[in-house]
Amino acid sequence: MSQVANRAVMPSYARTDVAFERGDGVYLHAADGRKFLDFGAGVAVVSLGHNHPRLVAALTEQAGRLWHTSNLYRIPGQERLADRLTANSFADTVFFCNSGAEAVEASIKVARKYHSTNGNPERYRLISFDGSFHGRTLATISAGSSDAHRAGFGPAVDGFDHVAFGNMNEVRNAIGAETAGIIVEAVQGEGGVRPTDPAFLRDLRAACDEYGLLLIFDEVQTGVGRTGELWGYQLSGVEPDVMALAKGLGGGFPIGACLATADAAAGITPGTHGSTFGGNPLAAASANAVLDVLLEDGFLAGTAATGNFLGAELGRLAERHPGAIAEARGVGMMWGLKCLVPNAEIVAAAFERGLLTVPAADNVVRLLPPLVTEESHCREAVAILDECFKNAGR
Repeated sequence: MSQVANRAVMPSYARTDVAFERGDGVYLHAADGRKFLDFGAGVAVVSLGHNHPRLVAALTEQAGRLWHTSNLYRIPGQERLADRLTANSFADTVFFCNSGAEAVEASIKVARKYHSTNGNPERYRLISFDGSFHGRTLATISAGSSDAHRAGFGPAVDGFDHVAFGNMNEVRNAIGAETAGIIVEAVQGEGGVRPTDPAFLRDLRAACDEYGLLLIFDEVQTGVGRTGELWGYQLSGVEPDVMALAKGLGGGFPIGACLATADAAAGITPGTHGSTFGGNPLAAASANAVLDVLLEDGFLAGTAATGNFLGAELGRLAERHPGAIAEARGVGMMWGLKCLVPNAEIVAAAFERGLLTVPAADNVVRLLPPLVTEESHCREAVAILDECFKNAGR
């Protein structure tokens, strides 16, 4: 799997030497004629697969009428999207932006503004967890746990206290007079596809209620059907006060959202936050089309069933290769193979055999197929991975 760089493009990515020219469902076709089964989905973004007719029609129709006006004016499609997101979640209100990092930034600001509005401006710190990833802005790399992501960008933004993932004793010890809230992922994605224990999430909710903190769920990767439920928090029955979304929400078109209860967002008034592009007519049309499909009777149940099938197949794969795979872990359409051989080797071998995967921390190969994936595609992917692990280390 060779890499290539264009000198005019800033080298923030080590790009694989392939250029895709079209997509069809769960497959991508490269300019050189190669065909790939896409179990990366643009890093959990292409929720309905490539070239989905409903999404193409919605975006094409909107593109022929109106692209952008800014948030200085009403945007009917955005209002409809907000109504649907709140009607199908814990939230009362939505702020729209363009990316996951922006959605997390908005969530951080909501938490700080909440306490400031209630007469406690000193409460600005958030508790976050080892293994977490919340974006690449200065604030979100400080909220995340990766020293590598912060290297060279210091000093870190103040206001984040990291504790061990899943350790409630450390959480309670970290709560102080300046604590504003807790930010957590329903499943740690970049951290190695590590599902958060539902009991731990319930304990976090109880602690937030006890100390007057806001509970923020970063569902940039787990939201919009990725876990087999519409939202990852539904797996535990725990409702947050604030939730960050992006990735799959637009099915490939950039859009992010910060959802919140009316109480949590009471401090967000005109002029306190903004986004020029956020929720513009094109983005809203794309996201509404995604929801049109996801909210149809039986769609998410089918996604969950296929996800369970994939998980079972990956479990059997791990049993066949005990010297190369420590475990298969995940939920829904979000799975990781914890490798005992270098994960980069498996990602490269899968690529050479026509399967796209995504590496993650903890030496994990991540599988994030589109939500329209079928059992036959899962079998195809696992058969390729079987060959990769048979030849691992040779």
